[in-house]
Amino acid sequence: MHRFLLTPRWWGINLFVVLAVPFCLFMGSWQLGRFEDRVDSHREAASARPVTEQTAEPLDALLPVDKKTSGRPASVTGTYADQFLVPDRTLDGRTGYYVLTLLKTDGGRAVPVVRGWRPGPAQGVGPAAPAGRVTVTGALQASETSTSPGVHAEGGLPAGQLGVIAAASLVNLVPYELYDAWLTVPTASAGLTPVPAVAPADTGLDLKAFQNLGYTGEWFVFAAFVLFMWFRLYRREVEARRDAEAGLLVEPAQQPVG
Repeated sequence: MHRFLLTPRWWGINLFVVLAVPFCLFMGSWQLGRFEDRVDSHREAASARPVTEQTAEPLDALLPVDKKTSGRPASVTGTYADQFLVPDRTLDGRTGYYVLTLLKTDGGRAVPVVRGWRPGPAQGVGPAAPAGRVTVTGALQASETSTSPGVHAEGGLPAGQLGVIAAASLVNLVPYELYDAWLTVPTASAGLTPVPAVAPADTGLDLKAFQNLGYTGEWFVFAAFVLFMWFRLYRREVEARRDAEAGLLVEPAQQPVG
C-alpha cells in the first residue's frame, strides 16, 4: 500500500519536505532571536543611566563603535580645527543644521564634534569654536552612511557643508587622519541647541523589531503548510490506490477516432 512512497515522484516530494521544514524552522528561530535581541537592547536602554550621569571614558577605549558603546560618554583632548555645517537636519520637528567642528588630538588624528543645532538654512560658517586646548566630553556615535535616518545626498552642497558625518566624507576635505566616529556634546555653545545621541541601528522596539516578529510567524506557518500539503498529497494517494484496488475507479470511455 505504501510502496508508492519509494517511487521517484515521492522521493522528490519527501526530499523537498525534509529540506524545507528545517529551513523554515531555522529562519523562524533566527527572526525570533533578532526580535529578542531588540527587546534586550530596549530594556538595557530603558534601565541605563542618562548620559550626563555616566562616567566618561577615553575615546580610544570605546572604539570601534558598536551597539554597546554607541551613545556612551567619551572624553578627548585636543584643539578645534576645521568647521563644517551639516544641513537638513531635523530636531523637535524643525529643520536646521548641525555645526560640526573637527577636534585635532595630540596624536594627529581628528574626531568630528557636533557642537549643536541651529534652525533655518545652513549659511555662513557657524559660531566659532573655543580657541586653545580643550577637553570635550560627548556621546559617542558611529559614522553615518547615505542610508542613515535623516541623512541627505552629499552632491551639490556648497563649500564648507557636509551631508554625511563620516571619515569617508571628510577624508578629501582635511589634511589629517580621522576617527571613524563622532561626538555630540550635551551642552551646546551659545545660540545652539544640543543634539541628542541617536540609538544605534537595529536596536529598540521600533517597526523593524515587530517586522522580525511577524517574519517569525510567517516562517513557522510555512513549515506547517509544507507538512499539511505533504499529508494531503499522501492521503489522496492512499485513497486513490484503495479505490483502484476495490475497483471503484472507472477509466473514462475512449472516444471513437474519426
